[in-house]
Amino acid sequence: MKRDLLSPIWTAREAPVLSGAEWETLLSQARAARLSARLARLFEQRGWMSGVPTAPRRHLESARRVAAHLHQDVRFEIDKLKAALERVPTPIVLLKGAAYVAAGLPPADGRLFSDIDILVAREQLRAVESALFGAGWIAEKLSPYDDRYYREWMHELPPLQHVMRQTTLDVHHTITPPTSRFAVDGAPLLARCRPMPGETRLSVLAPADMVLHSAVHLLQDGEFSGGLRDLLDLNDLLLHFGGDETFWPDLLARAGELGLGVTLHQVLGQVERLFGTRLPAPLVPSLQALAPGRVSGWAMRHLLESALRPDHASCDTGFTPLARWLLYVRSHWLRMPWYRIAPHLLRKGWMRALERYRQSRKPKDAAAAL
Repeated sequence: MKRDLLSPIWTAREAPVLSGAEWETLLSQARAARLSARLARLFEQRGWMSGVPTAPRRHLESARRVAAHLHQDVRFEIDKLKAALERVPTPIVLLKGAAYVAAGLPPADGRLFSDIDILVAREQLRAVESALFGAGWIAEKLSPYDDRYYREWMHELPPLQHVMRQTTLDVHHTITPPTSRFAVDGAPLLARCRPMPGETRLSVLAPADMVLHSAVHLLQDGEFSGGLRDLLDLNDLLLHFGGDETFWPDLLARAGELGLGVTLHQVLGQVERLFGTRLPAPLVPSLQALAPGRVSGWAMRHLLESALRPDHASCDTGFTPLARWLLYVRSHWLRMPWYRIAPHLLRKGWMRALERYRQSRKPKDAAAAL
């Protein structure tokens, strides 16, 4: 069945009436989008769970239990991180999912994620990496090129994994690559970060910066198959922080300060399209002043409408794979100037082809050895 059942459900006024096959499709779409637990939360909040057939209800309840267990694990890892970096003079700013869980923000409920992200002062990166290494977090062995790629061109260290617990940690010094067309200095983010209640070391980004980071992550990381989850995060944050009358003007001003006006405009357009969330009417002209050119704005709007669907065959419009590929190429174009990205992509393509060739040779070599 070719139908996106998941995207419209968040604004539905009544519980969906679905056949057995449609339930199977909906749950499969939610699983692909990593939104199973989030979907269960929605049904519980709206009092719809009692009307869900037994088998789908068990699936949703199981997803909620998995998410709750994951959140316990994340809190445990955050405590370990705090202890590991106790002697390093840097703020420890939790990002994305870890921040939502630790700060009790709305996007945390039902959110699944596979790693923990933190932001630290760039001048303390060596000390942070050394302290984490001493606590058991190590990077996988990288080629000299890949190691240089992270350390000189990216906004984070190579991913770290704990040798015992196998947890993954990403250590950022800002939210966009220094080579990006939308490069953001990490220092202003750290200057406005907010300590968590009862904590002397752990912080989260200021509300406007948290929204902008989520927007940047959605449009510049190149992983558009999970875009619906990111849009839900953004919508939750906007509704939560929007209760403060100073939030929206600060968000628009901050986007201008950090050079992220175009990104914010594009993301807010998608949030409004899917969830109907709008900024206050008096501020609409200020948002329109951040808009990209008419042609590029039109193109991005249509690309995003197709790409930000659940990563499931039933949601494929036919244009979806091409839209995601074009946005993936654009995300790399935003990260680096052409004279760096062209050889980088060629090298990646060559290495993938070489690895496929090596894999294809393995069975023949094994047979020859016999």
